[in-house]
Amino acid sequence: MASMKDVATSGGLKVGTFVCEFATPGIGYILKNAGLDFVFLDMEHSGFDVSTMKSALRYFEAADLPCLVRPPGKDYYDMARMLDIGAQGLCLPMVSSADEARSIVRQCKYVPDGERGVALGIMHDRFRPGAVNEKLAAANRDTAIFPLIETAAGIEEVAEIAAVEGVDGLWIGHFDLSCSLGVPGEFDHPKFKDAIARTHAAAKSAGIPVGRIAADATEGAALHRDGVDLVAISGDVWMLQTALRNAATMLRQSV
Repeated sequence: MASMKDVATSGGLKVGTFVCEFATPGIGYILKNAGLDFVFLDMEHSGFDVSTMKSALRYFEAADLPCLVRPPGKDYYDMARMLDIGAQGLCLPMVSSADEARSIVRQCKYVPDGERGVALGIMHDRFRPGAVNEKLAAANRDTAIFPLIETAAGIEEVAEIAAVEGVDGLWIGHFDLSCSLGVPGEFDHPKFKDAIARTHAAAKSAGIPVGRIAADATEGAALHRDGVDLVAISGDVWMLQTALRNAATMLRQSV
């Protein structure tokens, strides 16, 4: 199975979706056979607990569909638990400085690259035996770290955040960013557009990808033209709701 880092850094458009509600046994195969490249699996706004996440990650592994996991926060405990249950990529909310990004990398990497607490022979290494140094090196190599750029302070330091060793990509949290900039939901506002341009420039300079959620395929195509590499098309709740609303409306209009 390709790791989330492999997918994120392989170049070209990568298409995914946001999952915050339907952590069901078939979800991995459903999304894989829809042609997706990755999934953004969310804890911050979903209410998923650790047990649910542990099962959901197995569903996506079975379908060979890499996941970028957003923990409920960026405390060490939140990050380490997700990594220990098998998350290969983390997207951390509200990262606002390079120092904060460096701290996140340090806490998510094993020695000699960081200070993550060591537990081997558990889910993250598939309960396999093996040489300690090889396991630590493999985890350090394969763990992807994506700071969420979604604050005005984060924009001020976005170039420095992108340049931190161990940061593998940036994810734009467009709604929170617009709110932090004082223009809630105004994605055509000059302040917001300037912030996006600065984020893309920072990622390009650092040679790392950018991810963002798109409302639909049309918006996703526009975002990709502007430099977004990982496009998550909408999310499980909204896509189902939209499809049913459109079908119900069409049915009512036709009878």
